[in-house]
Amino acid sequence: MGYASRRARVLVADADEDMLVRTALRLGRAGYEVLVARDGEEALARATSEQPDLCLLDAMMPKLSGYDVTRRLRADARTRGVRVLLMTAHRRVANGRDAGVDGFMHKPCSPHELRTRVGALLARR
Repeated sequence: MGYASRRARVLVADADEDMLVRTALRLGRAGYEVLVARDGEEALARATSEQPDLCLLDAMMPKLSGYDVTRRLRADARTRGVRVLLMTAHRRVANGRDAGVDGFMHKPCSPHELRTRVGALLARR
């Protein structure tokens, strides 16, 4: 099935349950198919098996950080092309470009910013 013939699939990974649920609901309401993960290992497993179009990863998760997940996604031919948007509560972020991150977003963010940033990354596919 081609990208244009289905809803874009977004994986949201965050250890903070409130943030995870809020973000997943907002993206679902915006028309995306949403997958969720509660730590880095689960995010990597779901990304590998379910091939999302975009991964929205918390930078600091248990088991594997968002940076570590991104590095592993980039190293795997099956997931190399997935877009990655890293979310962080910290105002200063490490250089995620080295890990292959496509963009950063500070959390919490507004619903408008979330839709805009996700839509812009998906439009570049």
